[in-house]
Amino acid sequence: MRVAIIGYGNVGRAFARLLEQKRSAYPFRIVAVHTARHGSAYDLKGLPAEPAFGPAAPSIDEFLATARAEIAIELTPLNPESGEPAITHIRTALARGMHVITANKGPVAFAYAALHEEARRAGLEFRYEATTMDGTPVYNLVRNNLPGVKIEGFAGVFNSTTKVILAAMSRGLTLDEGIAEARALGIAEADPVFDIDGWDSACKAAALANVIMDARVTPQQVDRRGIGKLTPEKLAEIQATGKTVALVARAKRTAGAVKLRVRAEVLDKDDILASMRGTSNLLVLETDLMGKLGVFTLKPGLEQTAYGLFSDLVDIARSL
Repeated sequence: MRVAIIGYGNVGRAFARLLEQKRSAYPFRIVAVHTARHGSAYDLKGLPAEPAFGPAAPSIDEFLATARAEIAIELTPLNPESGEPAITHIRTALARGMHVITANKGPVAFAYAALHEEARRAGLEFRYEATTMDGTPVYNLVRNNLPGVKIEGFAGVFNSTTKVILAAMSRGLTLDEGIAEARALGIAEADPVFDIDGWDSACKAAALANVIMDARVTPQQVDRRGIGKLTPEKLAEIQATGKTVALVARAKRTAGAVKLRVRAEVLDKDDILASMRGTSNLLVLETDLMGKLGVFTLKPGLEQTAYGLFSDLVDIARSL
């Protein structure tokens, strides 16, 4: 199958390298790449992981028309206020009869129901495994392995930056010093307020709830409080009681609605939600038929996010 990629940062390049490694068993071809910074590149025989870029296509529609791909992968940066322009990119690809995969949580957090319906009407697939927990199977787990199960709620620890900051502050460092540690690891957003105030977790919670609970919410509807008011002194007091703090996203199905919240919660140190460190993430699902079950990923990186894209690509190919 022929693949066109919109946005080509670290995740896109890691994905291209993964396809090269697996080409003998999975003969997918990246035939076009478009970036706002470097321009556009095309080759129907397949592009290398480091393509030679030419002038940028004047629009995404013209890029996709030239690409002649069967699958579009949307990898542009998140816009936490609206999910654009990624939502429009996806709609443009669907209108051209292309299946779509994204690692951008914005479209799933802001417009999942509409995009899902547009894809369904067109007989196309819309996938997003890499949006919430890197490549950890969450959406595919529910879709493929939990038939007949109703998700009643979930609890998750998704944001790596706040985990690093809280660990630093528990050692007596300041909030700013914790941010510096997260930046040194390459995990903090360009504006760390997006992490600290809980917007990243709110976007992920909204995306999850929209897909697995049909919540039809946006991140702005998540009841959100971050870690900004915590101090090293406050954390020391909490630790002295045998407890710890984590930024937790929760969803709960109520009569007629799904309630979502993000909080810096005080947890027992042996609580499973308190067990994640650094970039590791955890999700616990509450179900009607399977009780509580969970998935976690330990210290994921770019390769795991790239694998999330790859798993969606393989799943689409198998479904056709």
